[in-house]
Amino acid sequence: MKKAMETDRLSTESIRGAIDTKLIGRNILYYPTTASTMDVAKQAAKDGAAEGTVIIADRQTAGRGRLKREWLAPTGSSLLLSILLYPEPEILRRLTMVACLAVSRGIEQVTGLKADIKWPNDVLINNRKVSGILSEADISGDSIRYAIVGIAINVNLDTNAIPEIAGTATSLSMELGRKVSRLKVLVALLNEFDSLYAALQRGEPICQQWRQRLETIGRRVTVRCGDEVQQGYAEDVDENGNLLLRHDDGSLSTIAAGDVTLRE
Repeated sequence: MKKAMETDRLSTESIRGAIDTKLIGRNILYYPTTASTMDVAKQAAKDGAAEGTVIIADRQTAGRGRLKREWLAPTGSSLLLSILLYPEPEILRRLTMVACLAVSRGIEQVTGLKADIKWPNDVLINNRKVSGILSEADISGDSIRYAIVGIAINVNLDTNAIPEIAGTATSLSMELGRKVSRLKVLVALLNEFDSLYAALQRGEPICQQWRQRLETIGRRVTVRCGDEVQQGYAEDVDENGNLLLRHDDGSLSTIAAGDVTLRE
């Protein structure tokens, strides 16, 4: 048990010593507790932190997902991190693809579990949410001051103990029936993110790799954005990650990832 606990301990030294990256995670800011890694990342950007800086915490007191929803994660149960980037405008909208792919590949490397992607930003195992991605950017005119990708993964979380998510979420340990090293999952995630982000910067297409993992394609869905509700079949996605929704009358709508919710 003691050895298992040691492999699950996160620290700047343990992470830096285990990753094999050129950019992502070369600078790490670790906090046992913080309000939100996204907020810390914003301040780090204003302070001039290097691209690829990773902010990670064992506990967040004001963690959030998309649409300002609270992210529930008791201390030490999950991976809670944000990655600071300074991307060119043309790749900004593909950062969520990079994150979803990195999470799903990292999970599979460490656990062998098959991880699917639910458009636009959730990672699922056996149709239950195991990870969520939150991307934010500070844009001025045609330039991007910075972008932040927030990632949360339920590693050793008992979702049955949290009524709000018991019916829709899962964790790696629940799927495997045993504890999983958060450090190993984190290292695999950062290595994958580093490789995918470099490929994106080189102009290599990653949309097809992302699309192949989308469980949303071909399903009938309801999309809500504010007060607007659209229904139809998720026919495809474009290279920027927008959903192509085919309506019953045959018309086709392009739905931007933005602040939308999707329900089958």
